[in-house]
Amino acid sequence: MKTLTILGSTGSIGTNTLDVVRRSRHLYQVYALAAGRNVEALASQITEFRPKVAVAGSPAALDRLIELLSDTSLPRSEWPELLTGAAALVEIATAPEVDTVVSAIVGVAGLAATYEAVCCGKRVGLANKEVLVSGGQLVMDAVRRHGAELLPIDSEHNGAHQCLRAGNRNQVSKLILTASGGPFRNTPREALAHVTPQQALNHPTWRMGNRITIDSATLMNKGFEVIEACWLFDFAPSQVDVVIHPQSSVHAMIEYSDGSVLAQIAATDMRMPIQYALTYPERFEAPVPKIDWGQARQWEFMPPDFAKFPLLKLAYHCMEAGGSATCTLNAADEIAVEAFLEGRIPFPTIWEVVQETLSRMPVRHPATVGEILEIDRESRSLARELVMARAASAVTA
Repeated sequence: MKTLTILGSTGSIGTNTLDVVRRSRHLYQVYALAAGRNVEALASQITEFRPKVAVAGSPAALDRLIELLSDTSLPRSEWPELLTGAAALVEIATAPEVDTVVSAIVGVAGLAATYEAVCCGKRVGLANKEVLVSGGQLVMDAVRRHGAELLPIDSEHNGAHQCLRAGNRNQVSKLILTASGGPFRNTPREALAHVTPQQALNHPTWRMGNRITIDSATLMNKGFEVIEACWLFDFAPSQVDVVIHPQSSVHAMIEYSDGSVLAQIAATDMRMPIQYALTYPERFEAPVPKIDWGQARQWEFMPPDFAKFPLLKLAYHCMEAGGSATCTLNAADEIAVEAFLEGRIPFPTIWEVVQETLSRMPVRHPATVGEILEIDRESRSLARELVMARAASAVTA
């Protein structure tokens, strides 16, 4: 039986992970759950899964969690240990009782706990892009040094992992990641200046958090996945291609040196890659619909438009530059996306803010989590200044 810590238990990945657990109680035991502000959902998860430890995102959230648990039928003697703060995340990720950590906290908030879990030799199911986008060199060095397992949960990287099991890695020449194209795949480039946050949040395939949905609309999310794939599978950026596939049924492909291509195909349901990461190298029946090959279907593939979606090309440049460039890319993008969602900048300005932040931040080579977090803070601060300047210019124009 695997014992789990779930970092980000109330988000999409966390709730889907718990559904996998719910359907296979004989395989999994939940040791710890960590959430941010959604303590209502966390309280419900505590009463159902009975973890030993639960972590709330802030002291105020912890106080609210205590109130909610007091209103349940769960006796106080059966409550988990209740904690808050970054140190608590590290504690539950490195606990000796835990063998598997699901890293699904959004942003760099999950970096330290994930890194420390790797340093303890844990299996980590990774659903947090920022861990490798911001700290890829540090984390992958630790994976090799401590013999940890880093298994991707993102559908594209999970698909690539499955494809790479099929043959000799040395004979693979290229990795192909698919992208739905987002809500603006067919929108003329000149019209993007007028799109609204509501339109950008209307993803055609997946239901996700606000930031990742906007990143999918700009194709920045696919850029992050290119960076992540390079670290996970030891590919050069030139060996990772992106192809637009609106149906989102083919998640990843690998091309061998002889031109043969293998694809991983599955329903658009995150429970399959989550279960794969938990049970690897074994496979079990998954609670997802299977593809009905008795039904006619049509799949499309087309190249991305780098001119219309320049953030994707920028991600390639940052990975090639190395060092802290990808950390700055992520930090600036998060600030710019936040500003767009708040109506302070138009959609194309997301790219402008990210590009200028990168041009003004020196590339460094961080050796610790603390140095990465400092670069992240500096990059965010600069991006906020650039957003404020553009917002002020728009008001006076």
